[in-house]
Amino acid sequence: MKSIFRTIHLLLSLVSGLFIMTACFTGAVLVFEEELQHTIYHHRYFTNEVKEIQLPVVEIMASLKVSNPDLKVTGIKEFTDPARNIEMAVVQQPKEGEKAGKRFSAFVDPYTGQLVELYSYGDSFFYTIMSLHRWLLGGDTGKLIMGTATLLFLFIMITGVILWWPKTKAMLKSNLKIMWKGNWKRVNHDLHYALGIYSVFFLFIFAFTGLAWSFQWFNDGIYKVTNSSKEPIKPPTSTYSDTAYLAAIDVDDILSDAFTRVPNAVFFNLSFPKDSSGVYAVGVLRRDASHETATDNHYYDQFSGEHLKLVSFADRPLGQRVRATFKPVHISSIWGLPSKILGFIVCLFGTTFPITGVIMWLSRIRKI
Repeated sequence: MKSIFRTIHLLLSLVSGLFIMTACFTGAVLVFEEELQHTIYHHRYFTNEVKEIQLPVVEIMASLKVSNPDLKVTGIKEFTDPARNIEMAVVQQPKEGEKAGKRFSAFVDPYTGQLVELYSYGDSFFYTIMSLHRWLLGGDTGKLIMGTATLLFLFIMITGVILWWPKTKAMLKSNLKIMWKGNWKRVNHDLHYALGIYSVFFLFIFAFTGLAWSFQWFNDGIYKVTNSSKEPIKPPTSTYSDTAYLAAIDVDDILSDAFTRVPNAVFFNLSFPKDSSGVYAVGVLRRDASHETATDNHYYDQFSGEHLKLVSFADRPLGQRVRATFKPVHISSIWGLPSKILGFIVCLFGTTFPITGVIMWLSRIRKI
C-alpha cells in the first residue's frame, strides 16, 4: 500500500515542486514584510522628532492639497503611537485617456504637516514578491498554477505523513532525528523526513488558508460551511439638514470622538463618505484585538458628526470572522512575533523539501 502512496507523493511533487519552492521562499520573505519595511524605510513610517502637539488633520490635508493639487484624500490612518507618521489614502486626478487615477499612500509628518513620501505599493519590491507568491507575476494563469500547486501540496503532505508513519517505537525515534554523522544520503533523507514531520502541521495550515485567495469556490465554501452571509453589515446613512450642515463637522471631530471611545486603540482608519447619504467610517483596531484584521467599525453622520452605529468584529457573521482570520493565520502573525518566527522557519524548511526529495529520488533510480 505504501508503494502506491510513494508513487502519488513522487508524481505530485515532481509536478508542483518548483512552484511549492517559490511559494515557500516568497512566503518566508513576506512573513517579516512589515518589520522589513519599517526598518529599511524608517523615514516613511516614523517622524524624525516627536513633539507635544500634532497638527489638526484638516490643516495637514489643506497643506497637502496646496503642494499636490491633483491629489484627492479618500482616507486617513492615524496611529496612537506618537512616533508614527499619518498615512493618507489618496487618488491622483486621472490623466487624459485614463478611466481612473492612480492610488497612493501619502505619508505625512503629523507635527510639521510635511509630505514625507508618496508611496505606491504596486511599484514596490514587496509587491513583486507578493505577486510572485500568489500568481507567479502572471495574472489569472499564474494564479491558477499556484492555486493548483498549493492544492497538490496538501495531498503531498498527507501522503508524506503516511509514508513517514513508523511501525515501531524504535522507528519513531529514528524518524524524528537527523543523523548528522551519517553519509550524505542519510543526512539528506533525515532532513526530508524529520524536518518534514516537524513542519507539516504548520505548512498544511498555511497551504489550506492560502486556497482562499486562489479559488472562488473555496472562498465561497467558507460561508457555506459556516452557514453565514458574506455580505457586510449595511452601514447607516447620513441625514442632511440645514442645521446639521452649519455645524461644519470635520475629520478631526470624528477622530477625536473615536479616540474618546477607544483610547487604547492601535490605529484609527477613517474613510470619507462616498456620496451625500454616505457616512464617515472609522475602522478601529483595539490593542486587545485577537489579530490585526479584527477591527471594529464606527459610523458617523457626515453632516452632524453624530455617532450612528458601532459594528464590532464580534458582530460580524461567523463566516466573515473566519475569513478575516485567514490572513493573520496564513502570514503567521496571529500570535505576534513568536508565530512569525515559527512561520519564517517553517517556510524555509518548506523551500528545501522539493530539493531533498528530488535528491532522494535521483539517488534511488541512479543508485548514487
